[in-house]
Amino acid sequence: MPSEPNTDLEELLAVLDLKLGDDDCFVGSHPSKTPLRTFGGQLMAQSMVAASRTVAPHLPPGTLSVHFINGGDPARDIEFRVHRLRDERRFANRRVDALQGDTLIATSMVSYLSGGSGLEHSVEAPAVAEPETLPRLGELLDGYEEVVPGFVNAPHPIEWRYVNDPAWVMRDKGDRLAHNRVWVKADGPIPEDPVLHTAMLVYSSDTTVLDSIITTHGLSWGFDRIFAASANHTVWFHRPIRFDDWVLYATSSPVAADSRGLGSGHFFDRSGQLLATVTQEGVLKYFPKVKR
Repeated sequence: MPSEPNTDLEELLAVLDLKLGDDDCFVGSHPSKTPLRTFGGQLMAQSMVAASRTVAPHLPPGTLSVHFINGGDPARDIEFRVHRLRDERRFANRRVDALQGDTLIATSMVSYLSGGSGLEHSVEAPAVAEPETLPRLGELLDGYEEVVPGFVNAPHPIEWRYVNDPAWVMRDKGDRLAHNRVWVKADGPIPEDPVLHTAMLVYSSDTTVLDSIITTHGLSWGFDRIFAASANHTVWFHRPIRFDDWVLYATSSPVAADSRGLGSGHFFDRSGQLLATVTQEGVLKYFPKVKR
């Protein structure tokens, strides 16, 4: 018998189906399960879709770079205003401003480039277990419902398979790790639309990229008092994305200083090809518990 459809995935696809208004303005909604602020991955994915709907289909994305300005209100729709900065035969540039009323939530710069063949090399994918051999996310959350309720109650349109223990399990064991590796893919079928495959990778790129900052120090969300907010996020796209099959997201943190941390990561397909590179800077505050 066919499996039941993933309602969270259906909602995400609906959220990414932006409504076109006038003058390259698009309107996007939120899913029914939302955090206190608009999830950054959602906002970036919607910005990516808005920009891509104004570009010739033959131009693949090169870079998405987002600066978060204000927190978004999940109870209100978001307007995405696309500015066509340049259009040429082989490349294009867009700026996307995400607004709620007069409040600018984020601004994105998106480039597109059809470069053709040339020199090729990349870092190697780490040797990890195959995703089918690893536990599902629900198994890793079992028993930790009160520790990380935000993860438990969040929408799960993406299937995650952690190669290493997630932060909350690692913290419970007293372990620490300077990197995190997780297999991800859409939790169900998605349309044959390259824009949506790319947008869903962008959505997923905001999920674990800052984890290595805290696991390097043996900390975890839920167990420890940590405040984190994304400041900026960039994705470089190297090859076409297929997000209906597993891709490995390997992340680490090269630096944390001045209450800011940098996370970096690579997406690899199952053959080991590098698909995309990610960096994110987050404002991160740790409040140690006072011993009595």
